[in-house]
Amino acid sequence: MKAIFIAVSCRVRYNLCMRCVSVLLVIAALLLPAPAFAQVTDPVPATPQVTSDTRRLRVYLDCGECFSTYLRDQITWVDFVRQPQDADVVLLSSTRGTGGGGTEYLLRFVGAGRFQGTNKDLRALSVTGDPEDARRGGVLDAVTVGLLGYMALDGLPPGFDVTVRPRAASPQDAAPPRDPWNLWVFSLRGSGSFEAEETSRELQWSARASADRVTDRWKIAFGASIDERTERFDLDDDEPFEVTRGSREAEGFVARSLGPHWSFGLDAGVNASDFGNAKFSARIAPAVEFSVFPYREYASRQLLFQYQVGARHSRYNEITIFDKLRETRLQHEVSMSFDQRQPWGAVELGAELSQYLHDLGKYRLEVNGELDLRITRGLSLNLDGNASRIRDQIALPRRGATPEEVLLRLRQLQSGYEVRFSVGLTYSFGSLFNNVVNPRFGG
Repeated sequence: MKAIFIAVSCRVRYNLCMRCVSVLLVIAALLLPAPAFAQVTDPVPATPQVTSDTRRLRVYLDCGECFSTYLRDQITWVDFVRQPQDADVVLLSSTRGTGGGGTEYLLRFVGAGRFQGTNKDLRALSVTGDPEDARRGGVLDAVTVGLLGYMALDGLPPGFDVTVRPRAASPQDAAPPRDPWNLWVFSLRGSGSFEAEETSRELQWSARASADRVTDRWKIAFGASIDERTERFDLDDDEPFEVTRGSREAEGFVARSLGPHWSFGLDAGVNASDFGNAKFSARIAPAVEFSVFPYREYASRQLLFQYQVGARHSRYNEITIFDKLRETRLQHEVSMSFDQRQPWGAVELGAELSQYLHDLGKYRLEVNGELDLRITRGLSLNLDGNASRIRDQIALPRRGATPEEVLLRLRQLQSGYEVRFSVGLTYSFGSLFNNVVNPRFGG
């Protein structure tokens, strides 16, 4: 009897379970959409997994002057990532002034991952007076063309449309345009400021003018400037304390290309400075420059050596520590600069040595450097510093400086060295992507 009861009980429980399953299937059929239910009842092959070859192009922007926020807002068909280690393409950029007074944006695309070794350079040009919208639009067009080149290696997505609107051809296109200015560009600038509070006030004004002409073989630049600043302090004394300091300068530079590695130039200028005890100073110095890498590679790397030798004539406001009111001295200068920008970071190094030839012990040695290194994902190191050994202050006044002149920096003071150094570490983590642009509250 016990065995019969167990058998009957198991059969009843089995029938109840089967009825429950049937009821649940009916409810699911009523609640789920037809396509979803069809997938349950009639299985189809699974969707292929997204691989590195079929995902959207991943781009890392390492360009401070390429309107990166605008690019992320306008280019919605790629994924922008926060770290170069996650990117398929790293975009670098640099800018240079053009002969017409505009700007050349050199965009360097560096392939990574499956695009390793696929690099390209594109340029976007602007002319003098172009508004920011026109300049960033040109950069956007160049970046779009560059990224499409990488996407085409995997096959462009369906529905992608490209429209090219060429300028209508005219008979004048066959001949170069006539330039009434002969590539000369002129600039005038003036500025002024005024600050005041109860016990002090400051008035400052400046004016500048320049003329430049740049061709493939020649680089010519002339400029002049005037700066003046007046400060007034109402102290406890009966008479307020007022001081004025100013400077005036005019300079010119002419350089001639001698091939992909060599250039020759002539540097000259005159100036007067209250701070530097210079009533009048004139200099002229021929110079030569050697570029280890061809000049055309300036966007990614540069290693330059320069040497110049010339004469400087000076007349001073006050008698110097060497009992001079005027003198003419020969001086030479040798310098080196190195600049490289790659996906792993950027490095800039420089060194400069100048000497008076009548006394080689009167010299100045300056070194400077900046390193921005990506150590690992999300972690970067920044080092920045410069140092100078100063032994060439032949224009210092013989008399000592008053406390007011020291506090207000009215006179150059004697110093044997200058040092500045900074170090920084940055670590970021979180979302891989950097696509969204939200301009609210100035973001």
